[in-house]
Amino acid sequence: MNLKFQYNKIAQLQLEKQLKIRQQALPTLKNKESALRMEVKRARDSAMELDAKILSRIDELEPIMKLWAEFDPSLITIKNVEIYARKIAGVAVPILNNIEFHISEYDLFSTPSWYLDGIDMIKKIAALSIEREFFWRKMLILEQVRKKTTQKVNLYEKVQIPIYEDAIRKIKRFLEDEENLSKASQKILKTRISQEAAV
Repeated sequence: MNLKFQYNKIAQLQLEKQLKIRQQALPTLKNKESALRMEVKRARDSAMELDAKILSRIDELEPIMKLWAEFDPSLITIKNVEIYARKIAGVAVPILNNIEFHISEYDLFSTPSWYLDGIDMIKKIAALSIEREFFWRKMLILEQVRKKTTQKVNLYEKVQIPIYEDAIRKIKRFLEDEENLSKASQKILKTRISQEAAV
């Protein structure tokens, strides 16, 4: 990053103001990044936990897997998935509120007796799958924002703040050198005038 500036007091004050803004924003950005990092980990852990639950539910169905060939999958459909947005570290993420299923009417006398249990099992597995999907989406959204925040922290910390500090240092040295030269020239002039007055 090339920073263009003039060697004067006004430019120095403007650079100091910009530096102060970045230095004050840096701790907030670091806190946001660590909060996002924790939320990403929490969402990933929850999604993986739900993956394990889904697999265990499917394993529970293994003994009766042959029966599922006669099950009619059109009996149960997802009617509505209620979601709301919640802000986490300033980022709106979708949160699952409720899942409504629609169960089609069927003849209790002509269908096998295990259909009620089968419908309940499918509802549980579908609910877990939808919830897992929400955690994965939440994780992806938060991870994307965390990466941007990390980039901004690195930009401030490793690029912009050092450049502004260096520019301010250069301006201060220039102004000090200019002041020293002015004092030195005044001293020489004063000495010359006093020597001419003595002669």
